[in-house]
Amino acid sequence: MALLEIENIRRSFGGLVALDRVTFQVNRGQIKGLIGPNGAGKTTLFNIISGLLPSDTGRVRFKEWPITGWKPYQIARIGIARTFQNPSLFLRMTTLENIMVGRHTRSRADFFKCSLRLPGQRQEERRIQADARQHLEHLGLGDLADTPAGSLAFGQRRRVELARALAAEPELLLLDEPASGLNTREKADLGQVIRGIRDRGVTILLVEHDMAMVMDLADDILVLHNGTPLAEGPPTAIQNDPSVISVYLGGELRQAPAGGELNVKWTQSP
Repeated sequence: MALLEIENIRRSFGGLVALDRVTFQVNRGQIKGLIGPNGAGKTTLFNIISGLLPSDTGRVRFKEWPITGWKPYQIARIGIARTFQNPSLFLRMTTLENIMVGRHTRSRADFFKCSLRLPGQRQEERRIQADARQHLEHLGLGDLADTPAGSLAFGQRRRVELARALAAEPELLLLDEPASGLNTREKADLGQVIRGIRDRGVTILLVEHDMAMVMDLADDILVLHNGTPLAEGPPTAIQNDPSVISVYLGGELRQAPAGGELNVKWTQSP
């Protein structure tokens, strides 16, 4: 069953067409990969889904809601959260406080209650803090709760941003190059974390340049080429699609054995 439906999305910047005729869906419980080299329109698509950019034409539907043109805070409240290519944290705030920011999208207290610090608001704040601590523990950051975010290593900052997105209790999580800047061990750990998130019932749309990670994690993959869909299917089909190999991923196409699959040497996308 489709949780997210993208239909004929187009977005241009002046004379540059960033996305054109992009149509696909993300099913519940799925890790959907979205791949392609820099400039393919992946982040632009994320910005449209999360409400940071309007589309020129087309439709975005999440569950029963047509969310095209909605504000980012409205989209967050109905169950879509995201991370960014570069971790965007409040560096002078503690790790715990950064996670609490994500949780506040579920807050019921209005400006009046927060200003007067009424008992109901204080109780809710304690619940938000407790929930934030749980997310830190799940991602192995419990001992860093009181550490300023500006003092964290890059890999730790990525996990904090992920925990902040999860604190919003999303049904759909958009991950924009979460492995960028991580070493091999950190990437392996991140892969386990992403699987664990999916196993807890969160559907994931993953943008990532590390092809090995995408092929290992994704149930289904969409390939963009110059802002338009080039191929879509399970990892094995994408990995052995001659058009994807030759046009997009920089793989070296070798002669397949009789009755066998294409053997592709994967390289980093440009």
